[in-house]
Order: sequence, then C-alpha cells, then structure tokens
Amino acid sequence: MFSAIASFFMNIFSGMGYIGIIVLMTIESSFIPFPSEIVIPPAAYLAQKGEMNLLLVILCGVIGSLLGALINYFLAATLGRTFIYSFAKTKLAKILLIDEKGVKKSEDLFNKNGIISTFFGRLIPGVRQLISIPAGLAKMNIISFIVFTTLGAAIWNTILALLGYFFGANENIWRTYYKEIKIIGIIIGVAIVVYFIFKYINNKSKKTKINNTENKIE
Repeated sequence: MFSAIASFFMNIFSGMGYIGIIVLMTIESSFIPFPSEIVIPPAAYLAQKGEMNLLLVILCGVIGSLLGALINYFLAATLGRTFIYSFAKTKLAKILLIDEKGVKKSEDLFNKNGIISTFFGRLIPGVRQLISIPAGLAKMNIISFIVFTTLGAAIWNTILALLGYFFGANENIWRTYYKEIKIIGIIIGVAIVVYFIFKYINNKSKKTKINNTENKIE
C-alpha cells in the first residue's frame, strides 16, 4: 500500500517538481490532514535516483511546513480561542481530524513549555499540525515562532528525507530505523537550541557588564 502511494507522489513530483513538495507540505502543516511521511520520503528517493536534489527536497519541505504553520498561527490569532474550540466540536473538524482533545493537548504543551514547544511540537505526531494554534492564540512573537518552527521542521524533514534517500519506498525497512533517527534528530535540535540560548544569555550578560562599567565611569 505504502509503495503504491509513494509511486503516486513520485509521479506528482516528476511533473510539478519542487513546487509540488512546497504545496503538499503546506497542506500537511496546516489544518488539513496529510501525512508528511508520504511526501518527503518519495521525493528523497527520487533524489537518490538523481532526479531531484536532496537538499532542495529538504528545503522545500521546510518552506511548505513553515507556510502551513503560519496559516494556522494567523487563523488562531485572528479568530480567537472561543472560535477554535467551537470549531473543534464540529463535524467538519472531525473530517479534518481535528478535535477538542487534540487542540487542548497542544495548548497544554504550549502553556507548560512555552515558546520552545513550537520546536518540540514539530517532532510529535498528532501535535505537529496543531502546535501552531496555541502559539497563535497566545500571539507568540512572530520572529521566535518562525525560528523555532523552521528549526523543528528542518529536523523533521531531514529525518524523513534521509529515510527515503537510503531506504527508498520500502516502508518496512525505514520504519525500523525511524525511532532511532528521530531521537538523534531531537538530540541535535536540542543541542542547537541550547547553544543559541547560551549565546543569547552570554551576550546579554556582556552588555549588562558594559553598561554597568559605563555608568560607573559617568
């Protein structure tokens, strides 16, 4: 079944190219249910065959993921919490695989972990598409949202791309290594986030010391 779906999307990419990846990943990352596992691996497999470029596959996947996340962010920020939860109870929401429980789970994750959850949330199935909603409801700083979303999406798309590149359309093989590669990706992502946080705190500390020194001189 997976091989048939993979072949279908490989035909799409052969016709639409990288634009097809951006469009499909935008849909996947917004409120429309569409698993990225059937988009990025087939495209990466084409890269392995020399028909596409692996880095461009990842880049287009990230661009699409960010665009979809921004759609959810601005919808939530504009429509508000009451509307989002009311919509989550409708039949249309159920068709889109959105329910009140999923929205609340994402909001609880965001409230508990703050803005960093927009990074970790991109790596959690069932939360990936919804984590942008509480960020929008909280009107999270848009620059921070873009940075953390892009970082999380980059790791996620890289994981899927590497699986598709090395193991092709054979789902049974790449799913064997899926968990291990995901853990490695998360560790790398955490290391990057910690590095930037440390750098930010260090720079802020230096500026404080400089300002204190200047005040003493005056």
